[in-house]
Amino acid sequence: MVARDEIVAFLNEYLNINAFPDKSKNGLQVEGKEEVERIAFAVDTTLRTIKRAARAKADMMIVHHGMIWGGIDYVTGVTYRRLKALFDAGINLYVAHVPLDAHPEVGNNVQLLKLLGLEPKEPFGEYGGVTIGYIGEFEETKPVEEVAQVLAEKLDTTVKTYEFGVREIRRVGAITGAGGFALEEAKRKNVDLFVLGEFTHANYLTALDLGISVAVAGHYKTETLGVKALMPLVKEKFDVEVFFIDEPTGL
Repeated sequence: MVARDEIVAFLNEYLNINAFPDKSKNGLQVEGKEEVERIAFAVDTTLRTIKRAARAKADMMIVHHGMIWGGIDYVTGVTYRRLKALFDAGINLYVAHVPLDAHPEVGNNVQLLKLLGLEPKEPFGEYGGVTIGYIGEFEETKPVEEVAQVLAEKLDTTVKTYEFGVREIRRVGAITGAGGFALEEAKRKNVDLFVLGEFTHANYLTALDLGISVAVAGHYKTETLGVKALMPLVKEKFDVEVFFIDEPTGL
């Protein structure tokens, strides 16, 4: 058993949670048991993930998407149900949203590049005055379709490509989840292929007009990477049991 506050203090420092602007309230969002033995990792905080964690006797959940985005106005509806499930099971809820996207070691964006065999070469994706994504470069150019196939196999998902720019690519920019905000920056930094999680109607039109190729690998799937990379680190440091709860949305 490990003190909850010891784990929280480590995560706060390691993920540097106060360095990033974020609507998410990062850190310990919901307080549960003071001692922790089993930790569930998940992308999202939902009734399904909470109940699965409870059935598995987890004392803590570490997630990318938490419950509190700015604040809680009313404890009714789905907010009440989720909070009640956490309280009933005594589960601590720890959240790392943008800090887990941006982390240089276990972050979603670094891990996405590593799936392609790339190391982060330069920061990319300005968000609230800080950068959260990265650019990597292949030694030799590769077809967009080949890169998309690697992503599809390693993420076990369908990757949709929009070849609005060059089809033989070298420079790859990665921002998981809703990374479309960085399309113009990607063009300025000569990114050949922008890999992101989701792609909106407006993103499509922007990419088309910019002439930049895009690979869309799914918001959920691209953001399993950070929590999965964090798991073994927490396990080794605190000698606790860890497990991943997979609840894909298909989006």
